[in-house]
Amino acid sequence: MQGKPRPPATAGEALSRMDQYVALGVIAQQEVAQMLGLNVTDLTCLGHILGAGDTPLAAGDLAQLTNLTTGAVTGVLNRLERAGYARRQADPADRRRVRVVAVPAANARIFAVYQPFYDRLGALFADYTPDEVAVIADWFGRAAGEVRAHLAQLRSGELDGGPA
Repeated sequence: MQGKPRPPATAGEALSRMDQYVALGVIAQQEVAQMLGLNVTDLTCLGHILGAGDTPLAAGDLAQLTNLTTGAVTGVLNRLERAGYARRQADPADRRRVRVVAVPAANARIFAVYQPFYDRLGALFADYTPDEVAVIADWFGRAAGEVRAHLAQLRSGELDGGPA
């Protein structure tokens, strides 16, 4: 498969398009969360729980994936359980440890909301060669690491933005 010709773009133009995509994504996540009776943080955590599949996450794993404190994750899990999306279960290898699993109906509800969007993105990826998709996947993976590093700086107080 040969890729389609693409117009040239600078890093600044790519960052501008990324900003637009992220801003739209934030709005979309808020709307999806509201539709499902959740807040955005809880929806994000539920996404990680569902993404873990047959290997349920420990609460600490979820905290690490989301850069939330373990206390915040406890609140998220309480809300997800009350809303019927997830439940805690004892880790069979270590009964002192708790794992989090999605309630099966939660997967169906989330799938119904996200699948049309993923179908659109799948069609978009079909316009790219496997090598181009590999570059896109690599960039997103590496960019996620940069977001984590930036969050750490923000939370440490290293970046405060100065007086308003």
